[in-house]
Amino acid sequence: MLDRPADDQAARQKLMNALAAAPAADLAALWVGWNEQPEYDLVRGPETGLVMVRGRAGGGGSPFNLGEVTVTRATVRLSTGEIGHSYALGRDGDKAKVAAVFDALWQRPRDRAAVEAIAEQLRGLAAEADRQRREETAATRVNFFTMVRGDD
Repeated sequence: MLDRPADDQAARQKLMNALAAAPAADLAALWVGWNEQPEYDLVRGPETGLVMVRGRAGGGGSPFNLGEVTVTRATVRLSTGEIGHSYALGRDGDKAKVAAVFDALWQRPRDRAAVEAIAEQLRGLAAEADRQRREETAATRVNFFTMVRGDD
């Protein structure tokens, strides 16, 4: 494994998180808008399988197996040699492939800033969707309270 500075690893993890969490339609639209789509070969996949999801009782207690989720992964190699990986919930092989290409492009110095801009855009879309979901949920909130009778 190549030695990477911790900042590089953290930045790549943030990128891969944004790509994995993005809706497939948003990712596809950004890919279509990419100016110079690179040539690449599939190294692995896309392949779909199951991953065990673990939880913790009370959020911090003993771990337990919650269940399995479907995950699709892909690995690509750009014609310039960079290798990109991706994992995404669900069965969308195209999403996994595009995310892997963006990961590989991020590793090229000339494309890193553009891919970071895409990741930032995806994070903004996710934050907006989360804000909207919170507002919709808050509108249905019911506040319960206990009435105390005057009897002592």
